[in-house]
Amino acid sequence: MEMILTGMQEDARERFAAAVTAHRHAMYRAARALLDSDADAEDAVSEATLRAWQAFGRLREERALKGWLIKITVNCAYEHRRKGARVTYTDDLEPLAGGAEDRHDLGLWDAVCRLPEDHRIATVLFYYEDMTTAEIAKTLGVREGTVRSRLSRARSRLRTLLEEE
Repeated sequence: MEMILTGMQEDARERFAAAVTAHRHAMYRAARALLDSDADAEDAVSEATLRAWQAFGRLREERALKGWLIKITVNCAYEHRRKGARVTYTDDLEPLAGGAEDRHDLGLWDAVCRLPEDHRIATVLFYYEDMTTAEIAKTLGVREGTVRSRLSRARSRLRTLLEEE
């Protein structure tokens, strides 16, 4: 049976597709900051995209779209990890640090990946995704002061890690 989309449905589908396209690197980086492999991060982003599409009609403010997509992605990444993510051996694969635009700074990305999880996700959202501490707090479900503390500790640890290299 062929489904005929109304103009409003078609417009929503196009807006959603444009939003996911615009924020796919941010979604991937958020998932990758929480998961140990590229494949697991891609799975989490795929699941987040599906869930976001299913809930897209309930989104009240489109200006909050990026944070909303990232929050769904973070939740999917946590769920994926809880379920026991598969092990993927990537020795023969070229490292990917969240997108082609980040390839020039793999040393920094490697250092970020060595941070404790709570510091790593705050760092990725703040420095890579330009989210405010208030937005990060809302996304992660913690207080804004906690985010600032995690960022401070992450900066200190990054400084140490980068000086060691």
